[in-house]
Amino acid sequence: MMVGKILFYIHFGLVFHVVICFKDTVEVPRFEDSLNNLTVSLGREAVFTCVVNDLGSYRVAWLRVDTQTILTIATHVITKNHRIAVNHSDRRVWFLHIHDVRQSDRGWYMCQLNTDPMKSQTAYLDVVVPPDILDYPTSSDQVAREGANVTLRCAAHGVPTPTVVWRKEAGDLLPTSNFSDTHNSSVSGAVLHLVKVSRLHMGAYLCIASNGVPPSVSKRVMLVVHFPPIMTIQNQLVGANEGDTVHLDCHSEAFPKSINYWTINEQIISQTDKRFEVVAIERGYEVDMRLKIKKVGRSTFGTYSCISKNSLGDTDGTIKLYPLSGKFEEMQYNEVGDFEETPDVSELEALKRSTSCSLAPVLALVLTIIAILL
Repeated sequence: MMVGKILFYIHFGLVFHVVICFKDTVEVPRFEDSLNNLTVSLGREAVFTCVVNDLGSYRVAWLRVDTQTILTIATHVITKNHRIAVNHSDRRVWFLHIHDVRQSDRGWYMCQLNTDPMKSQTAYLDVVVPPDILDYPTSSDQVAREGANVTLRCAAHGVPTPTVVWRKEAGDLLPTSNFSDTHNSSVSGAVLHLVKVSRLHMGAYLCIASNGVPPSVSKRVMLVVHFPPIMTIQNQLVGANEGDTVHLDCHSEAFPKSINYWTINEQIISQTDKRFEVVAIERGYEVDMRLKIKKVGRSTFGTYSCISKNSLGDTDGTIKLYPLSGKFEEMQYNEVGDFEETPDVSELEALKRSTSCSLAPVLALVLTIIAILL
């Protein structure tokens, strides 16, 4: 009898233990999915999601692994960081919010259950930073003499590290030493070397930094090249009739900006001189100088000079305006502006007639002598 009772109690205890163990197995919480790593731009919001089944009376806690800081327990925020928040959906899906993400938030985070033993999942928060160009190490506007070497620098930072590309703002090609003096629309790298700069290098350069995190940024660097004036003239000898309207053209290039004016026979042409109209068309360092002679006359024939001056030097070009045939049948032309007048048609005809008249008696006498001798 006693043995039977003992066996009954043993059997009951085993059954109770199995039931209890089965109950515990069912009610112990478990993670449904793994915790995902996050990549968030600076200033945005990061949200970790932890899915727990059968949580029961257990609690979910969020921790910062790097600093071993408890952030939240259940629905309570423990940390004093006001950018941290927690919420859940039916006590199954738990969310950790990090508002206005900073670079210091980068690191490992843990979703933890207070089971025995403890269960947890970890994930990494990566904070990416849009590119930014640093003012101090980056080149400011540059001024150089023609023929000098110029180096432009661009310092950019961001996460990941940005790539830097140089372009000409106007879209012009870049002749640089980076590519054996070949021409390129853009050059990669933080440093741009320009060898023996000329006026063609002058203009605005853009340093563009990008790292895949919008937006890309750029900085504008102006390169100014100084050089003395040069003058080019297409037609240095111009003929005209009296009464014609004539245009004389010169092309000047200079920087800094030049002073440009015209002279006739070494006399400066005034803007108020009614015989002329002076026009200058400027395009950057280029100037088209045009002189309009409204009505050609004796006083407007001569040597014209177009003169250009700046702080680095001066230059000039000459154009000679001469009269075409018409009223003047013969001209002895030594220099434009130095003309000798020849007799007009009536004077020449009278000279011919007088010459022929004076020769007639001589010819008659010669013929008489020949006849006697024969």
